[in-house]
Amino acid sequence: MLLPRDFVSYLARQLVRRLSGSAIETAAPEKVAALVDQIVTDELNAEDSLNDEVRTLLDDYSEYMRREGVSYQDMFRKIKNTMVQQRKIVRASGRDTGDNMKLSRDKITDISHKVVAAMKKSRDMRMKKDVNDTRLEIVKVFTEILQVEEKADRGARDKVRSMKRDIPEGSEEFDLLQKRFYGEELKRYGIDPARQ
Repeated sequence: MLLPRDFVSYLARQLVRRLSGSAIETAAPEKVAALVDQIVTDELNAEDSLNDEVRTLLDDYSEYMRREGVSYQDMFRKIKNTMVQQRKIVRASGRDTGDNMKLSRDKITDISHKVVAAMKKSRDMRMKKDVNDTRLEIVKVFTEILQVEEKADRGARDKVRSMKRDIPEGSEEFDLLQKRFYGEELKRYGIDPARQ
């Protein structure tokens, strides 16, 4: 998943906390947060499933690609782009579309539509604002939190890269150090995903 599981839960809780009072009214914020958490998780898992499907497909054609001299990355990108268009999936990764954040603006907008639709059906809350105003508020909150998350991620990666010995990005050691520094950076920005 593009975002750590505990960060998705934090994002959902923060969204409900920030919307409560102004855009929504709820007596069960934990239920509404669980609803948002499930929607975001499902959306991120959909792209992960697509990536797995493309990898499986490419495994079947590895001999052909080797024989024809086609790179794995190019073929992966082509097949994924075709499947994204056929299935009308909104890309989750912002870096693929030029956004600085991990989630693309299009994906945030898509998620906001799904969250509002689920909120309208929910009996655990009611909207105090117009549906589109609430959706725009969701986009704003997501964007603010994800911008801070991106700073924390970038800071953690920079810390690992600045270490005295060269640690190749993508290695297990890099990932472990990045994860540790990422947690520290989030706390530096006042974000503790584990805290309720």
